Amino acid sequence: MSEFKKRRLRDHSVGPTTLISEGCQISGILAGTGNFQISGEIDGECDLEGSVSISKTGYWKGTIRAYSVVVAGTVDGDIEAKARVEISDTAKISGTVTAEAIAVAEGAVVEGVMKTTGRAKPLEFKEKRDHDAA
Repeated sequence: MSEFKKRRLRDHSVGPTTLISEGCQISGILAGTGNFQISGEIDGECDLEGSVSISKTGYWKGTIRAYSVVVAGTVDGDIEAKARVEISDTAKISGTVTAEAIAVAEGAVVEGVMKTTGRAKPLEFKEKRDHDAA
């Protein structure tokens, strides 16, 4: 099964995740493999083979380069993903967002440009939420 068959990036995260906890501040460059969960503050850049998830309390100043990115917090800089970027309703981004596919929730604030690099073939979207249930 293709990883894009799953609705959210969080649905297919596997392996250990590196956690940058709330209250933690890091300046510099992050590089390597694996998944990262950012709840603290980062001032710098990253070049990662895995995914980067920025929680509601997370703040990133600088450029994020990763396989995939999920943003619920604040990013003051550019995002470059090889695969997908998911921007939640609580996200605030100032910068350029570039990815193969970009999903933006209603309520998100993006001050900048969004660029999609496209896919080799179209992907079908199927709604999983039940609109009839109230």
